[in-house]
Amino acid sequence: MKNMDAMILAVVRAWARAGVRPRRDLVIAFTADEEASAEDGSGFLADRHPGLFEGCTEGISESGAFTFHDGVGKEIYPIAAGERGTAWLKLTAHGRAGHGSKVNHENAVTRLAAAITRIGEYDWPLRLTPTVRAALTELAALYGLEPDLDDIDLLLAKLGPAARLVEPVVRNSANPTMLNAGYKVNVIPGEAVAYVDGRYLPGGEDEFRTTLDRLTGPDVDWEFHHREVALQAPVDSLTYARMRAAVEEFAPEGHVVPYCMSGGTDAKQFSRLGITGYGFAPLKLPEGFDYQALFHGVDERVPVEALHFGVRVLDRFLRSA
Repeated sequence: MKNMDAMILAVVRAWARAGVRPRRDLVIAFTADEEASAEDGSGFLADRHPGLFEGCTEGISESGAFTFHDGVGKEIYPIAAGERGTAWLKLTAHGRAGHGSKVNHENAVTRLAAAITRIGEYDWPLRLTPTVRAALTELAALYGLEPDLDDIDLLLAKLGPAARLVEPVVRNSANPTMLNAGYKVNVIPGEAVAYVDGRYLPGGEDEFRTTLDRLTGPDVDWEFHHREVALQAPVDSLTYARMRAAVEEFAPEGHVVPYCMSGGTDAKQFSRLGITGYGFAPLKLPEGFDYQALFHGVDERVPVEALHFGVRVLDRFLRSA
């Protein structure tokens, strides 16, 4: 998240030059390994060096307070106040190894394929967390709509492009991503393995586990390849109010709304220390610049002007934090 790194360094360097002192201690941590397990980054710091964060109560990190253009002239700035939990899964199917020319009703590849097909095609039920309820309520008000939370699909349809901010987080999800089986075309392997990227909403882990037991069936075992908690932060807190005020000062034409991240951040590991995490890395982006579509791309980037905006907003927020 080099954009956030650059903005943080710009703010603290300017403070050092001007002799600015924050109202309270600020701890700045640059971490590695967030895209994998975070074991060697925030996990290492939280587990091995918790004393570095003594007294910390709130934290801010990536993926929030960026400009979302709705296509009809409105600029929305979503501040993250929640994350789905991480449930990366390993599925293993066992069967009877044999020659590829023979009939085999205990084919591990077939069993695995059936299980991942069921998982990939499963329609997870709608579940609304407090953060998502707040997001839908504020978005509905922005467009002059009744916040009908009893018919979420209809409300999402009415929200148009802005629905993209909440569509991924109104339910759990599980997407097969990797397959590994066999070593020779005419040999039926005795084992087949798949990996699934699962995500569950705050309060949704039990449902996730029960559903996976049912979808995998009796012939396929599953286990967590990597698991991390789901998070939820209050949107009526003083911290959130100050983040909102900082964005609105420099983007008065914008509309700040809460949202829940579909993925996860280092806030998961720091939550072990009692730190409430928010996604707040402010960027003012031009219309037509699809920020989220660039994530993990070969040309992941942000405009320099977006960083200048972010530095001003971060400076305003951190002075008041």
